[in-house]
Amino acid sequence: MMRAGPSSFAGPASLWAARPVFDRLALALLAVLVIAAGLTFRDYGLGWDDYTHSQYGDLLLSLYGSGFRDQRALSFVNLYMYGGGFDMLAALAAKILPFDLFETRRLIGGLIGIAGIAATWRLGRRLGGPAAGFLTALLLATLPLFYGHMFMNPKDAPFAVAMAFLLLALVHALEHYPEPPRAVVVCVGLALGVATGTRILALIGALYMLPAMLLLLIDDAHTRGWREAWRRLGRFVLLMLPLLPIAYVTMGLLWPWAVLDPLNPLLAVEYFAHFFEKPWKELYEGALVSVPDMPATYLPKLFSLKLPEIVLLAGAIGLIGTAITAFRRDLSARRRAALLMVAGAALIPVVYAMISRPALYNGVRHFTFILPPIAAIAAVGAVWVLTWLRTRHVAAFATGAALIALGIGSSITDMVRLHPYQYAHFNWLAGGVRGADLNYMLDYWGLAFKQATEDLRAHLKETGEKRPPRGYWIVAVCGPQRVAQVELGAKFQTTADPRRADFALTLGEFYCRNLNAPVIAKVVRDDVTFATVYDIRGRTVGDLLTMPPP
Repeated sequence: MMRAGPSSFAGPASLWAARPVFDRLALALLAVLVIAAGLTFRDYGLGWDDYTHSQYGDLLLSLYGSGFRDQRALSFVNLYMYGGGFDMLAALAAKILPFDLFETRRLIGGLIGIAGIAATWRLGRRLGGPAAGFLTALLLATLPLFYGHMFMNPKDAPFAVAMAFLLLALVHALEHYPEPPRAVVVCVGLALGVATGTRILALIGALYMLPAMLLLLIDDAHTRGWREAWRRLGRFVLLMLPLLPIAYVTMGLLWPWAVLDPLNPLLAVEYFAHFFEKPWKELYEGALVSVPDMPATYLPKLFSLKLPEIVLLAGAIGLIGTAITAFRRDLSARRRAALLMVAGAALIPVVYAMISRPALYNGVRHFTFILPPIAAIAAVGAVWVLTWLRTRHVAAFATGAALIALGIGSSITDMVRLHPYQYAHFNWLAGGVRGADLNYMLDYWGLAFKQATEDLRAHLKETGEKRPPRGYWIVAVCGPQRVAQVELGAKFQTTADPRRADFALTLGEFYCRNLNAPVIAKVVRDDVTFATVYDIRGRTVGDLLTMPPP
């Protein structure tokens, strides 16, 4: 069994956090999540990018299946700039499992997300012991932003999982400093390869290691002298070097374009360093802002409004405690370095974005990968507080545990109420989704089209309406048109022009007009409209788009 992680509190009061029952609870949680995924994966709709990503997966399989003769995947839109591991896995699974392609993608996404929760459990356990591990898994599993994305986000959620495994492997390496075993080096190489083979942004992981390496160097210099400290650091780096070819080969398997030319990964870095699309505006703080011009406070502000309050509070305690622990020489330098690295994984990407000011849009989905380290640091912070309370009085400990349970219970309630749109969650600091509706975008990926189209088909069946003489109904769409077409099926044809349509399907976002027409169906959560279906037969509707408010 792995050793319990460091605690800022020693003595009998901390023994509760090392009890093996927490490992059993974590395994039970993972089992519950698998069951929940199996029961609900069909509820999640398609996002804007889903159809294109499914094509990319098929093209990558064709690339390998043809012995690299079919090279369409290597120039397919801009997806060749990303790895396609998830898309290939989903395409393969769709050939085996008894579900349609997009149901399979939902299921595989959910299972990969659960694997990420499992990796984050082990990460939290190594940082703070069994209790911190279980609480890490529980916080991440009940974090609506992560849970919602893992079912339907083909890029950012798999990347978050890959980065969680990379963090876990790096913590293993730090625990053996300066002599990482060969098996650990291989694990780091594989994890880095999967992460970079998903998104080149994984290279930011090198920045996570810098504070940890600096801490270990200074600690060694204090106890062994600078010469020996540098020798040990050099030894560690030398033994870790074999991870690079392992990572490169793994990356190439998932992202074949990256290894066609040694400079291709650098070209991808350059490509994503600049906004590569025609700028548009999104709703932020009640105003329309061009996505390249979002303020530096964009990420901190949205994370403060989208993370559950318990995660915000415990995370702040964990970060402060980590900063204090970094200077505590009575604790193992390796453990302090591991904590510092994970805290850096939660903070460095946000700070970097605030300084570099990239285009920011679609909420914080591109930064889903910092959620696992946030959950781990929050869990460690919560365990530290509970341990301190236990030194005061058992009643204080019980009260603290009850408050944490209440916070987690509130998150679960929000997730159930919003299902299957958990990713649109805003916390009560923002007034929930009801308070955020006029200030921020909610269902920016159009997931509500699934339920809306189901309601339209059910309405037509209940009313016994026959298809028009042309043989199909025409549905005008404000939102992702390809998604609507897939969800509606062969008896419908979608268009952006409402003048010849029978029905209109609109998202509840600022750019879709509210129509003066009979409403067939509405998708509503917390009194907020996510999508609407109108009957526009016999009515003149010139445009589904509306000018956004100034």
